[in-house]
Amino acid sequence: MDRTGRARQRILAVFLPVTAVLYASAVALNPKGTDQLITGTATALKVLPIAADHSAQLYLSGSLSLLALGGLAVSYAAIAMLVARRGWVIATVAALLGGVGAFSGALLNVLVGVNLAAAASAHMTQHAAALFLVTSFHSVPAQVATDVYFLGEYAAPVVMGIALWRSQNVPRWLAVLFVLGLEIAEALPSSGPIALLFALPFVAAMILLAARIWQAAVLPARQYQELAAVPAAT
Repeated sequence: MDRTGRARQRILAVFLPVTAVLYASAVALNPKGTDQLITGTATALKVLPIAADHSAQLYLSGSLSLLALGGLAVSYAAIAMLVARRGWVIATVAALLGGVGAFSGALLNVLVGVNLAAAASAHMTQHAAALFLVTSFHSVPAQVATDVYFLGEYAAPVVMGIALWRSQNVPRWLAVLFVLGLEIAEALPSSGPIALLFALPFVAAMILLAARIWQAAVLPARQYQELAAVPAAT
């Protein structure tokens, strides 16, 4: 790998810890009770008063979520670079699933978070705002984004974990930590700062994987190939 390739790989490595911090911060800052799919008028009328009282906070958490999901898409591609031999096809599939899922998640987050904040702070009645939110959520693009997001959200970490396990380029416990950490982080409700505690396994896994990617960029290509040929300690 030449100097340019190594510099790009280091940039990709940085995305992992930054993404983890953004993801955890978005969950921690999200106002309690607003992380719901607005499938009906009753749900919309329930979350609108909460959103109206915390519109600035909701805008901030929604923006962080968008950045985190964009970073997650890049992170999947970066992690796939660790799988060069055994499992490279699986890693490629995982990166594709993760990237498409994260992109769909960003679209869904606009509907659930940003649109909710906008509707709550707009000068309209709550029933009109509720109708707008329900109509937006039940649109065809929103339904497609929802289905693709949930498929990628839960399938991609498992598929990437299998690829990392098979590659033997990272300790197998790290592959398990990545899967469990990300699955837990994705399932976290908006519960305030306590969410940071439950996100720690994900943050730790991303930092450790970033260190591996950075190491691969620092080592000469031939030396890294020799290192990758030796199974990592489990």
